Amino acid sequence: MPPSILEMLTALIAAPSISSSSAKWDSSNRGVIDLLAQWLRPMGFAVEILPVPNMPGKFNLIATLGSGSGGLVLAGHTDTVPFDEKRWHSDPFILTELGNRWYGLGTCDMKGFFALAIDAAREFVGQPLQQPLIIVATADEESSMNGARALAEAGKPKARYAVIGEPTSLRPIRMHKGIMMERLVFEGQAGHSSNPELGRNALEGMHQAMGELLALRSQWQQQYRNPNFDVQVPTLNLGCIHGGDNPNRICGRCELHFDLRPLPGMDMDALRQAILQKVAPVASERGLKLKFEPLFDGVPPFETAADAALVTACEKLTGHTAGSVGFATEAPWMQRLGLETLVMGPGSIDQAHQPDEFLAQSQVIPTVNILRQLVRQFCL
Repeated sequence: MPPSILEMLTALIAAPSISSSSAKWDSSNRGVIDLLAQWLRPMGFAVEILPVPNMPGKFNLIATLGSGSGGLVLAGHTDTVPFDEKRWHSDPFILTELGNRWYGLGTCDMKGFFALAIDAAREFVGQPLQQPLIIVATADEESSMNGARALAEAGKPKARYAVIGEPTSLRPIRMHKGIMMERLVFEGQAGHSSNPELGRNALEGMHQAMGELLALRSQWQQQYRNPNFDVQVPTLNLGCIHGGDNPNRICGRCELHFDLRPLPGMDMDALRQAILQKVAPVASERGLKLKFEPLFDGVPPFETAADAALVTACEKLTGHTAGSVGFATEAPWMQRLGLETLVMGPGSIDQAHQPDEFLAQSQVIPTVNILRQLVRQFCL
């Protein structure tokens, strides 16, 4: 049998597994994967460790107890965000207990979920499961989602239901918006500002393109609305712009980065095509070269039907109606595998990505009990 919850969480927090687009911060998650495998194999789980393609040092884990064509997946990501040690009141890699809270990097987002899921699985070791219980641990959720993307491309795991244990204060979540981060570049011709004919001003072209983007935003916000979200409409944020080098020089190059949060039902490829149809004529009319590309592949919006079996079960167990969140998760890739998916886990998103991240001990036993009841319902 595995160690206690406290011992498992202590070991998980002590194993660095930061994922970041910055090489300064990015590290392997193999230490966390090996700990999970070390605990799960003696319980009878068949453990598969899968390298993430083209990402050295990054691994996914699929651990399966029992067999069958259906079953329940308890899923989470092994990585954490970077941290500012000066803003922490304790060592981020040493689990610290204070005031009925466990402090440490990843306690709620989301290494704590693995310790609780494994503890919940203890009860079913040696029992004749009718359908498999599967624990999935992914890499790089915080930076690229490439771990979950790799699983979807590989067609693994095979199951019927999936609970992703992101911190939701044990409230079931059946939908979230998507995330798109895009780059638009105009290249023109620099020249002396005394004569506009000497160049082609990329900054003026970008000004016109920004107007087109804001017009698209208004159009989408009139067309799409979902009352289940606090912000009921899709959003588009013009985040940063860089262009030119001097007031008396025609701007030869301008680059805009912007963020789009689509609602469930909005297709990301269609949105990108709509943007291109608006900005391409601007570039053509002004004689500018255009580059439009994603800063990363993006996260699709996610929604599971309100009357789905897993949603109904989690609502009954928690006493809360399934809702929505503003942050994105790996749920869309679980859905691509054909799994009925829901997001629910201990801890609050308010503590995630913050100094002094913590998991309230009051959520520990309720989480274990809820997971056990889900296993009974969907695996026994």
